[in-house]
Amino acid sequence: LTDGLAVNHARLVMGTSMGGMHTWLWGELHPDFMDALMPLASLPTQISGRNRGWRRIVIDAIRNDPAWNGGEYKTQPPSLRTAGELLWFMSSNPVLRQKEAPTLAKTDEVLDKFVEQIVKADDANDVLYAVEASHDYDPAPNLEKIRVPLLAINSADDLINPPELGILEREIKRVPHGRAILIPMSDKTRGHGSHTIATLWKDELVNLLKETKR
Repeated sequence: LTDGLAVNHARLVMGTSMGGMHTWLWGELHPDFMDALMPLASLPTQISGRNRGWRRIVIDAIRNDPAWNGGEYKTQPPSLRTAGELLWFMSSNPVLRQKEAPTLAKTDEVLDKFVEQIVKADDANDVLYAVEASHDYDPAPNLEKIRVPLLAINSADDLINPPELGILEREIKRVPHGRAILIPMSDKTRGHGSHTIATLWKDELVNLLKETKR
């Protein structure tokens, strides 16, 4: 940014999911680069528990698939389907999934359609890289280094970052100007995917920008 685009300061750094993870790290590594931070659908802690578990299942499925061939495949290996199935399971909430798939036959139909879209659009090596990339993520030790106002937003129906763990509420207290908001589950939320439904959090973004206006 600074060398190639001559961008020396950002009004806001925000991101969703893995972008949210980057946002926490940016606040620590470049504390004076931005006026505000807004991570969505993320936690400021090492990947562990069920979050590590589902990623490990995807990693093992791909790496142990003979058709993956060490990443030198000609066609997408069957394990990409396994990755798609796990993504379907983790990326939404149970109420939404039950609504769209109320019977056994409908569930199979919906799941197959989702997985087929993954197989057509994604690549096994890309998926593997994405789920492995977080193995060394851990902003927890340096949260006190974040200097600018930070607003973390998660949703109550996020299976990847479940609020029941209390991690965000605990760790946000260590951020000098940090606060956290939990969006209640509703017919408008979409589990982990709620981070891209801007109507759920746009007012908070507007307020954050007003509060940090220079």
